[in-house]
Amino acid sequence: MILRLALVLLAGAALAGEPGIAARLVGGTVAGLEGRHSGRMDLTGKESLLFEGGGAVLRIPFDHIHMLEYGQHVNRRYAEAILISPLLLLAKSRKHFLTVGFSDETGHQQVVVFEVGKRDVTAVLAGLEAKTGRRVEYQNEEARKSGKG
Repeated sequence: MILRLALVLLAGAALAGEPGIAARLVGGTVAGLEGRHSGRMDLTGKESLLFEGGGAVLRIPFDHIHMLEYGQHVNRRYAEAILISPLLLLAKSRKHFLTVGFSDETGHQQVVVFEVGKRDVTAVLAGLEAKTGRRVEYQNEEARKSGKG
């Protein structure tokens, strides 16, 4: 028990250097954010979601967010099965996507889509629900199970 607590504290200390979680901006309607950008999503601010990566900086005030949607893309590992082992056909690769709808500073509706790591999905969804007061919409029942931890 003490060993587990020590490991958790060490892992937390190692990650404490950079705020937020690893995420990738994969698309959206915001001008100037064309292409994919890997970076960090920070929900610890009092007023806004912050994404920084690949030279892109996106700040979305929590009170401007009007829609949160979570979904997954599930893919069988066909290439790996052909190259390595047919047993890999049994394995699935999942990508976790968060769509955030919001109003920009001019009042226009915008949307951005982030890819979030499997281990961070539950924390990101809970954090956004708490900060925005909005409920996350799930694309299907499989996404609902995964998003609830």
